Amino acid sequence: MRILYAAIDQTVPGTVGGSTHVAAVADGLAALGHEVHVLATPGREPFPALRRVQWTAMSPPLGAKTLRWLKRPAVERVARTFQPDVVIERYYNFGGEAIATGRDLRATTVLEVNAPVIDYPHSTKAIVDKLLLVEPMRRWRESLCAAADLIVTPSANILPPGTPRSKVVELEWGADTARFYPGAAGTAPFQRRAPTVAVFAGAFRTWHGAIDFVAAMRRLEDRGRRDIAAVLIGDGPERPAVQAAAERLERVDWIGAISNAHMPAALTAADIGVAPFDVGAHRPLSLGFYWSPLKIFEYMAAGLPVVAPAVDRLPALVKHEREGILYDPRVPGALADALERLSDVSVRQPMSAAARERAVRDFSWSAHCERLVAAITDAAQRSGRAARS
Repeated sequence: MRILYAAIDQTVPGTVGGSTHVAAVADGLAALGHEVHVLATPGREPFPALRRVQWTAMSPPLGAKTLRWLKRPAVERVARTFQPDVVIERYYNFGGEAIATGRDLRATTVLEVNAPVIDYPHSTKAIVDKLLLVEPMRRWRESLCAAADLIVTPSANILPPGTPRSKVVELEWGADTARFYPGAAGTAPFQRRAPTVAVFAGAFRTWHGAIDFVAAMRRLEDRGRRDIAAVLIGDGPERPAVQAAAERLERVDWIGAISNAHMPAALTAADIGVAPFDVGAHRPLSLGFYWSPLKIFEYMAAGLPVVAPAVDRLPALVKHEREGILYDPRVPGALADALERLSDVSVRQPMSAAARERAVRDFSWSAHCERLVAAITDAAQRSGRAARS
């Protein structure tokens, strides 16, 4: 198949999950023998040199995602030259430029939805939309979902009511299990400062829970545990608050944002992967834990047992006592207890092997792309626009 993948609001290469997702899906589809053309915002480094993947630099006008639709003529020019069988668009509220182009060209259209299409209760956006009487934003989003032949999402709960289940495939994100593995080569960006090292990698937003990780480290220090160190990788709006909460903690290191290319070496130098999500800190999560946690899959691929809260979909992604430890976030000290338990190598090692095995089987990008291609093929046949293989 000839696949046009429009993700112009994502910077590639970049340091956030969306950047990794776009590059990994493009590479995974190409590895299956498909010809892929990607539209994305260029990063500071060149686009990845991937097999059978062509890149075109295309950014939202003035860097504003809300103006994405104005790129419709540019998307169409690329599409008419490339003549895709399939057009994949990464969903955004004010998008639709690639879906419209794909329909004009009678290609199979795929909407990749990683954030809620529906509004959470009492959201500012929903209130503004209602004040406009005809709710234009809601109507536009619903029209995008209706126009797509296939919708790919981690959770169908974030799609408009009435979306036909037959055109929805639920797929988790993944990890590059060929790059993320126990003992991956490379130089770690930190020095081990204790026999056990727990790592957090994220964008430092309130719901990522880094501040809870730091609180657990303080609790461990109060218990006299000096054998567990923390490494925090990433950057974002909550980092100053998290750093303030970690003041005078001796065994906490700050790495800052690093590219995904350097992440395997960072994870393989640690022993535990921490994903302390705080779903109560992000109002859209009242719709459910809708996103697919890239950090968890990369932890598992690197052979790190995962520590995460036992909420919503997470127990389906990490089997408690097999691939990690899930704690009750309502219980004070539960996160610290989980870290303390995994400081025991005899407890940790079987979970490490199980986590790696699960990542390879269920959460690799290659598995994601194989399921995606199968879903696209079915959608093309249903629409009567069967794509070339």
